[in-house]
Amino acid sequence: MNSEAKPRRGEIWRADLGDGKKHAVVIVSLDGRNLSERASSVLVVPFGSYGVEGPTVIRMQPGETGLPEPSFLKAHFIQVLPKERLLDRLLRSLSARQLRALVACILRAVDPDAPYEP
Repeated sequence: MNSEAKPRRGEIWRADLGDGKKHAVVIVSLDGRNLSERASSVLVVPFGSYGVEGPTVIRMQPGETGLPEPSFLKAHFIQVLPKERLLDRLLRSLSARQLRALVACILRAVDPDAPYEP
């Protein structure tokens, strides 16, 4: 990770998820954690190149993400990622509306009673 860059909630980063490939991810942890020198990790949700929209998946277009193809945010794959695995920040960030929708997907991934309207 660029030592001068500090990840912020809603930003899209390229990251090493441990499989040798670069993946686009969204930072979802709170900025108190993201900006803290004491916290060595962040919470991220990865983008996938394929999928189907549903209770825990959001389809996003290239114009929304800056990624070259339509992408799928898969909230059921939320994970803790060491900050050192963040490679570079992309130019786009999620809007407040998009971030709220993603948080609702995360909630549905862990709470079977969370509301969902397709």
